[in-house]
Amino acid sequence: MQKITPCLWFDNQAEEAAQFYTSILKNSKIVQISRYSESAAKMSGKPAGSALTVTFQLEGQDFMALNGGPVFKFSPAISLMVSCETQEEVDRIWDRLSFDKASEQCGWLKDKYGVSWQIVPTALGKLMQDKDARKVERVTKALLQMKKLDIEVLKKAYAGD
Repeated sequence: MQKITPCLWFDNQAEEAAQFYTSILKNSKIVQISRYSESAAKMSGKPAGSALTVTFQLEGQDFMALNGGPVFKFSPAISLMVSCETQEEVDRIWDRLSFDKASEQCGWLKDKYGVSWQIVPTALGKLMQDKDARKVERVTKALLQMKKLDIEVLKKAYAGD
């Protein structure tokens, strides 16, 4: 068991969101669903038998989703970052998760539940760590103009094309 597990607070979409996320990312699964008992349902106002918590894994990383009510909302101050090896992987994950087009910038998106994600090609880290500040600056300028990151455009910027 991992020591730290992120817990995502939903109004009442925890089970739906966990199913959605596990359908997108490989090596992912629902681990356990705890449901509201009669007494917990009376206290919370949630229907008895509905999901209270959903434990799931995304790419082997443990998460918990909680149906806690409408009290708290997601913020881009916390995001889930997905490292992608290929443009095909960037495109596939981006296309499935992206919901709020106005929130897209520099590889960040917001899904239909309001959760913020960063869909980042692993190549970006290599390009941004170059000792040549001019190369890094060109990559940064290209990156700042993008919504979904494009590996080839970033590499061309790096090369000075």
